[in-house]
Amino acid sequence: MDIEFFDGEHRLVDFAPFIFSVGHPDYERYKSEAGFLTFKIEDGNLNWDDYTMIFPVEDLYSGKLVR
Repeated sequence: MDIEFFDGEHRLVDFAPFIFSVGHPDYERYKSEAGFLTFKIEDGNLNWDDYTMIFPVEDLYSGKLVR
């Protein structure tokens, strides 16, 4: 996913390795494109289903997802 930040910077972030490495059943819905695209932006963070999955803006800006 190409993410553009307020300062004009862009980061290409690959969420697949993270999502597919998590064995918890709550993450199954995000393995489909339709499920993944249900995120909302809240306080600058990407958030799915009321914090079932969330990525802080700092991690996204660095281009590295922390598990």
